[in-house]
Amino acid sequence: MSSESLPPEPWRSFLRDLDEALQSPARLDCIGGFVVTQLYGLDRPTADVDVIELAPKEASETLMEIALQGGPLHRKHRIYLDRVGVAAIPENYEERLTEMFPEAFRHLRLMALDPYDIALSKLERNSQKDRDDVRHLSRTVPFNMATLQQRYETELRWQLGRPDREDLTMKLWMEMLSE
Repeated sequence: MSSESLPPEPWRSFLRDLDEALQSPARLDCIGGFVVTQLYGLDRPTADVDVIELAPKEASETLMEIALQGGPLHRKHRIYLDRVGVAAIPENYEERLTEMFPEAFRHLRLMALDPYDIALSKLERNSQKDRDDVRHLSRTVPFNMATLQQRYETELRWQLGRPDREDLTMKLWMEMLSE
């Protein structure tokens, strides 16, 4: 395994410890700053791996026990898993997952949402950090604005608690990304 296919430290050691704790394959569907920094090269600090799905259940219990904030691996590596339960994610995201660091670990498979899905997962929170991440993704990928808008309308909007408010946020994002 070349070192180029492994994440840099402290992620490498943290993920190896997670892998060694598993007895069977486990899949983590990742979003957030970890994916934006590791897969798309944004240079900003992050201290967690945001996970929206962790399967199977047995692996989930093992990993959450040792890797959540305050757990033994967090104390050892100063980074942690964060199971995100409230982010709205475009439906059908699983069809577009990409494996991060394929074959780097024996049991652990880190799957990243595609960049459009990551961007849309940040729409409701809409913090400055989220907008910076989306702006970086849009330049790096680069985004097809029609694809972003279409995915918002067909796969995300119906899930939102206040779609009228997010329509305005989406409109402002489209203007921001077109500059």
